[in-house]
Amino acid sequence: MPLRGWRSKENGELLGLASDEFDVFVTADQNLRYQQNLSGFDLGVVVLAAPQNRIESYLPMLEAIQQAIARVRPGTAIVVAA
Repeated sequence: MPLRGWRSKENGELLGLASDEFDVFVTADQNLRYQQNLSGFDLGVVVLAAPQNRIESYLPMLEAIQQAIARVRPGTAIVVAA
């Protein structure tokens, strides 16, 4: 996947850019769904809630993450918790 130069983008702008290219946005930012009006974006958001933001914390959640990605609809968020 090519670098897009999105590192410095704020959440609203980032979601707008992502919605042009992706169907689902996966994030560990648990506040995103409260800070942004997700209904204004043409992508679904999957929020990961784990004790630590480390790959080891997410590995046991992989099946639930995959299910959430398949179920989430544009303009909505699903939280997957450990």
